[in-house]
Amino acid sequence: MTGPLALVGGHEFTEGCTFDAEIAATVGATEVALLPTGWAYENPARAVDAARTWFASLGLGVVEVPVYTRADAMSAENVAAVRAAKMIYLTGVSPMHMRSVLLDTPVYAAVITAWEDGAALVGSGGGTDVLCDPMIDIRGGAFTVGLGLLPDVAIMTHSDEKSRDMVQRTIKLASPSVLLVELPTRTALVDDEGDGRWRVAGVGDVVAHRRGAVVPFAELPEARH
Repeated sequence: MTGPLALVGGHEFTEGCTFDAEIAATVGATEVALLPTGWAYENPARAVDAARTWFASLGLGVVEVPVYTRADAMSAENVAAVRAAKMIYLTGVSPMHMRSVLLDTPVYAAVITAWEDGAALVGSGGGTDVLCDPMIDIRGGAFTVGLGLLPDVAIMTHSDEKSRDMVQRTIKLASPSVLLVELPTRTALVDDEGDGRWRVAGVGDVVAHRRGAVVPFAELPEARH
């Protein structure tokens, strides 16, 4: 049985993200395997320090899995760290970099296998974007190819920080088959058992669109194994 899957809208490791403690308790995690891949060019040490401080406040440790390049994503040591984890956290500001690093690699395969074996998988910011297919190109709000764990779903992370003009442009660009979700910061969509039954956690409200109309976020599908 798969573990929980959580999609966070950004500003992870800050007050309001109480779902982290809930998810860790669900899987019995005492530490978090952190893949700060999307921070590769944006001072990843700062993100790792923030994670350590935040999870320490929840009574949890952090193991950094330093996957920043394709070579890192081929490393047997990094694969082993991911496979041993009960809670995996994928984060960063660049989903494009995450995709280029992780696509078709042993580390990404290990992430999915660990999740299928019951580990919790959490994406935040770019880590949420990249798990979808299509994913939103943060440079302009159009669409590109993601890793495809959630097919026909696009998550607009940091939606509370975007202009309505940009939000509306992305809604108009979405194909009829795509469920487009506005996901604010410090807010998560959580599938507790990986079976497609989603709930909202955190501080914000989630709005979903299909064919330009607002629809229930419950239309989010089960992730593709």
